[in-house]
Formats: sequence, structure tokens, C-alpha cells
Amino acid sequence: MTTEMICAGFGGQGVLTIGKFIAKAGMQEGRNVSWLPSYGPEMRGGTANVSTVVSDDPIASPIVSYPDVLVALNQPSLDKFAPSVRKGGVIILNTSMCPHGCQRDDVEIVAAPLSDIAVEIGNTMVLNMLAIGIVIGKTNLIKYETMEEDLTSFLKAKNPDLLEMNLKAIKRGMEIGKEHG
Repeated sequence: MTTEMICAGFGGQGVLTIGKFIAKAGMQEGRNVSWLPSYGPEMRGGTANVSTVVSDDPIASPIVSYPDVLVALNQPSLDKFAPSVRKGGVIILNTSMCPHGCQRDDVEIVAAPLSDIAVEIGNTMVLNMLAIGIVIGKTNLIKYETMEEDLTSFLKAKNPDLLEMNLKAIKRGMEIGKEHG
């Protein structure tokens, strides 16, 4: 099984981190992975995207042209990448920043106000963790336990409050992903 994914949004929304954590979790689960970031000269505020591949088989190329999954955190990213998502694929979009939505009817669309939910949880910085949770809940691409372990080792000593918010965001995202199952 191979899943190709593109995550895209404004710099500073954590899109590269989404791809990095998913690739790292896939690797820890014994799968083949690739992670290929792309961003403009202005990181914060400019557009950024990352191609991530998680596969049981060797990966021929890290370049993703026709993703199975698209995570679009803003309208420009949705407009740019939605047309290339494979038929039957999944588009996860942040309705807080995608006011025009997506008009495709040959893909599954998981639409939720991710920016608003992140504020409810307590920090806009957990937006990317919500997206990871939706990916897990919708696709089972990686295991929640692997993400929890990875985040805990990364944040426990450094920022325990952010760790709790991140785990809460992933769990909330998983609920959203499962609702759209």
C-alpha cells in the first residue's frame, strides 16, 4: 500500500511539520517514507507545501503529482492542488480559510473550521495537529500511538502544556476524520 499526500498552506501554519510527523511516524512503523518540502522565500506568510509518501514498498520518487490525500489549510492551496487529487482521493480542507470550498464530486471531502477549532482548544499552533488527527481518523495511514509517543518525547520536557493541547487536537481531528468515514 502506498499513500501519496500533499499538505499546503501559508508559511507558519505548520504544513511542513504535518508531513514531517507523518513521515517520521511511518518510518517508526517500519514503512518506507519520503518527505519533500517546498516553500517560497518568505516562510511566514508565504505559501508552503510538502509532499509526503508512506509506503509498504520502495518509493521510486519523492515527487507527488497526483496525491491520494490533500490537506489544504487555505484557499490558494486548495485552488492549486485540489485539481490534481486522484479520483476517489481525500481532500481535507480548513473551512476557516477556504471560503469558496472545493467543487469536486469525485473525491471525499472532509471540511472543518480547523483554525476556529484550534482557537477553541487554546492555541492556533495546534492547527497542524488537528490536520494530522483528521488524516489518522480518515485514512489510518499511521497509528495515533506512534504520534503520541513521538510528540511526547519531543515536547514533554520542553513544553508540557503544548503537548497536552497537541494531543487533544489530534484526538479531536481523529473524531472529525471518523465522522467523515
